Amino acid sequence: MLFLSELGNRLKEARLLKGLSLDALQEITKIQKRYLIGIEEGNFSSMPGKFYVRAFIKQYAEAVGLEPEVLFEEFNSEIPNIVSDDIPGHLSRVQTRKSLSDNSSKVLDILPKVLISILVIGAFVFVWYLLAQKNAGNSTNETAPKDKQEVTYEESTDLSPNNNEQQEEKIQDNSTNEKEEVIEEPVAPDQELVVSQANKGQSIYELKNADKFLLKIVSTGETWVNIKNSKGESVFQGMLIKGATESQTVDLSQETEVIVVAGNSIATEIYVNDQKLEYAVSPTDEVRQDITIRYVKTNQ
Repeated sequence: MLFLSELGNRLKEARLLKGLSLDALQEITKIQKRYLIGIEEGNFSSMPGKFYVRAFIKQYAEAVGLEPEVLFEEFNSEIPNIVSDDIPGHLSRVQTRKSLSDNSSKVLDILPKVLISILVIGAFVFVWYLLAQKNAGNSTNETAPKDKQEVTYEESTDLSPNNNEQQEEKIQDNSTNEKEEVIEEPVAPDQELVVSQANKGQSIYELKNADKFLLKIVSTGETWVNIKNSKGESVFQGMLIKGATESQTVDLSQETEVIVVAGNSIATEIYVNDQKLEYAVSPTDEVRQDITIRYVKTNQ
């Protein structure tokens, strides 16, 4: 394990140059001390899972001022890769969904056509009904004035000025009511969270028609998360564990761009203003994902 020892020594030397103890580094990175010792000794078997190895090394390197990508490239052959054995349960559920989807695809293809046909027929019937009612109303209106005039001349004997004024006021009120129009207030467009780019473990989303930007991360198992603002500064980073610290909410309404690094995307759910983000890249294909969300504000 020569390269692993060199990697551990490199990180340890950087930590000592920073004047950091393991306890201090644990407080900064939120990584348990025994995992930090395992990284320095090259004992990756002590990690909770192989997909955490790169995430922990990356967080360790950033804390001591080293470039994680340079270390990954230099020691790539000796750092364990993520294998499917770590996530058999999730893969089996995905395969089940795919088989169910294949069996029901034909039914789903036919169903929209049937519904559209029913809606079209219903619309024609409704229009025909409205036209019929309108024609019947016009016929009634054509004969009504004559009947009203006959009744008025035969029964009305009060031709005083006051009575005429009251009738004129009623006519004016009726005319005003007929001219009144209902003014509908404009409806604000619904929030949009769309994918603009996706490539392997990196994807970019755009948030539109939103007057705020509340980001919520929920863990359904164990996951390491790092949230960065547009300046590259970490707003939150650490472990989220179901049943303990399983969620984190951050108000990013003042930001224009945010990067979410999910160490275990299979166990990570992301919500933007209570709208669940759908992964553009399947978590079973890329466990660690870097997700960029660009906030297009409504006043822009």
